[in-house]
Amino acid sequence: MDIEKRRLKLFLILAFGISWASALVIALTGGLVNSPELIPGTGITLALVLEASVYMWGPALANIITRAITKESWQNAFISPKLKSGWPYWLAGWFGPGLATILGIVLFFAILPQYYDPNFTALRAQLQAANSASVSDPVRIIISQTLMALLISPILNGISTFGEEFGWRAYLLPKLSAAMGNRKALLLSSVIWGVWHWPVIAMGHNYGLDYWGYPWLGLLLMVWFTLSVGVFIGWISQKAGSVWPAVIAHGALNGIAALGLLFTSGPTPLVLGPTPAGVISCIPFTVVSAIILAKMKD
Repeated sequence: MDIEKRRLKLFLILAFGISWASALVIALTGGLVNSPELIPGTGITLALVLEASVYMWGPALANIITRAITKESWQNAFISPKLKSGWPYWLAGWFGPGLATILGIVLFFAILPQYYDPNFTALRAQLQAANSASVSDPVRIIISQTLMALLISPILNGISTFGEEFGWRAYLLPKLSAAMGNRKALLLSSVIWGVWHWPVIAMGHNYGLDYWGYPWLGLLLMVWFTLSVGVFIGWISQKAGSVWPAVIAHGALNGIAALGLLFTSGPTPLVLGPTPAGVISCIPFTVVSAIILAKMKD
């Protein structure tokens, strides 16, 4: 138990240290909003590169380094796909986040219809700016993007989401589960995941910079969001005995998260929705995770 506690502490120090060090560099070089472009005219900024290559990969690097320093075996690394036995959880990870996100969008506009734009004005403006031939048919764009998000994004986003999931769900969660049981481990690991996001949330990720209660409300809502999503993602990883359903689910979520913004009419209170990080739009995830926790025996 002593060596496992030391491994957990070392892992958390490394995961937060690596990621938050890159966040400090981002903050000191203009933040997410004013980060310098590395290649002029491409939109590829220093913040984008650091966030994708260092911040998101901090947990995975922490897993690898912790195992190397403490001479821990790779026997239980959760890296085997286990597709034959775990395929139901692969499917849940592939399509569940998309369906929950769509339900959250519907719920957001049902509660706050004033933010819904049936004419898709913002999307039409984007298409016009891009000189798109599809500017007269934004519905076709929405349908194609939704299908791509549901079918392809889980794989395309898997490279970046593996950096997080190989740390949180393949290392932290199993160790917490062994120490305190699955239910408490799912809750605690999800809270830790949310807190780990705090530097980029403070710089405007997910909620922007001009909402009421900035930045404290955003920090709290991020933890609520990761609780709502993390229990589901962690549970399918536990049930499959593999990190890959979590990687797929996280990739699916990232791929469809911005869909609701295509339906908005001007500035929207992102702390409420329509992205899944908003407190209204994440309700479907909250309900699913609550059911999972209620049915668990430990």
